Amino acid sequence: MAAVGVALFVVYATLAAASYLLIASFLRGLTRTELLTTVVLVVGLTLALGYLSYQYGTARMLDALDARRLPRERAPALYGRLDELADRMGVGTPTVAVARMEMPNALAVGGGRDGVVVLDGRLFRLLDAEELEGILAHELAHLENRDSLVQTLAYSLARTLVGVLTVLLLPVALLLDGLSTALGWLRGRPAAGSPGVDLLRATVGRAVLSVLVVLTLLVRAHSRRREFAADERAAELTGRPLALARALRTIERASRPAGGLLATLYIHAEESDPLTRMLSTHPPMDERVERLVEMAERRERARGRRIPID
Repeated sequence: MAAVGVALFVVYATLAAASYLLIASFLRGLTRTELLTTVVLVVGLTLALGYLSYQYGTARMLDALDARRLPRERAPALYGRLDELADRMGVGTPTVAVARMEMPNALAVGGGRDGVVVLDGRLFRLLDAEELEGILAHELAHLENRDSLVQTLAYSLARTLVGVLTVLLLPVALLLDGLSTALGWLRGRPAAGSPGVDLLRATVGRAVLSVLVVLTLLVRAHSRRREFAADERAAELTGRPLALARALRTIERASRPAGGLLATLYIHAEESDPLTRMLSTHPPMDERVERLVEMAERRERARGRRIPID
């Protein structure tokens, strides 16, 4: 068993040394210009693959929702207002599709002239004309800034960065694996390994995981800021922040937060758990409504009172 342990450690150490020499040789062989070029190429490839994934994922998502295009002749008033809003924002009028989602909701994908606004069919029953216009303006604001694409590219860059860090730490991981395995065989308990070395190996793994968590939190925080920005942009365009606030409250009352691939695109109800709120792509509904009410109050400051929305 001791001989097996030593042999296994030699194998792992050889692999660790080989990977270290390969990485070190690659990095040493690069001049500063070549290193910068490599970084640019990796980032460019990541963004290109992220964009292709976004395009493919958007098509699959619309198919999964069974989203049906709403013809202009069936909703001339809705398209008329949408044309006006899109013209004021300098974007093309998006395609409007109707789907049956897990909850009454709205989402926007794409951007520019290839944008799609998907509305749950129940929203036409739950919201009045002004409230529905506020939701449309909110989704147009996302399309104007290509928020869903930016989020996808940000996640792609985060995964690439974590992948690069994992490769750089590969020699350390291999050496610790070999040391733990060898000590387990030397002690006569191969499956037990070495608690001390295993703890160190777990610490390295947690460090990589922590980087991923931090990057995810940063992307989610940016997403929440974009929701506030979309609310403000919609209120500015329509001139009726309270209509959007009422629409959000109505959706909140009729909905429950849903997970899954579409979670980053939905309008969510409020999350009360602190960790859940940090990981949420949308800010608490109370904060969004409060900001919209403050916008309305600034418009109506001469009245000297806070405007209720309930």
